[in-house]
Amino acid sequence: MNQKDLPSLFLVGPMGAGKSTLGRHLAQQLDFPFYDSDRVIEEKTGADIPWIFDMEGEAGFRRREAEVIDELTRLPGIVLATGGGAVTTPENLGYLHQRGCVVYLWTPVEVQLARTRNDKNRPLLQTEDPEARLRALFAERDPLYRKVAHHVVSTASGNLKKVSDDVLACLTSHPARG
Repeated sequence: MNQKDLPSLFLVGPMGAGKSTLGRHLAQQLDFPFYDSDRVIEEKTGADIPWIFDMEGEAGFRRREAEVIDELTRLPGIVLATGGGAVTTPENLGYLHQRGCVVYLWTPVEVQLARTRNDKNRPLLQTEDPEARLRALFAERDPLYRKVAHHVVSTASGNLKKVSDDVLACLTSHPARG
């Protein structure tokens, strides 16, 4: 299949699933532009995500996120890494599912915890018990990730090549855009 016939690839999943790392790698392999919705929000606002959460709350951040996801999912031939909570906004589910190939990067809570343990740029984890927070978010969001996704790929192994190959297989089997 010709690269230009491939749909855009949208990565969803919890924090620590590897959406940004894998997304950059896949974009390079596909010769597609890479976007991370959180980074685009930061560029547009000139503020980091924790500051936006502090000033506008989660609801304000989610409004900004929905605008960015609407804008980005209209672009042809891209790889997009979404924020972990993007699926909590109903409009985003439609934008993602209808405009590209959505892959849910499934990752167990233990792996998420290990990967995010020292990351201070995750407002939802700035709590006494990050593991309990991750478990609660997983329980709430896993059904939403599964609902929006065309494919589910585990990133628990941490093997970039294997996960990348699995995601590429999903993308090439997805109906062509057009």
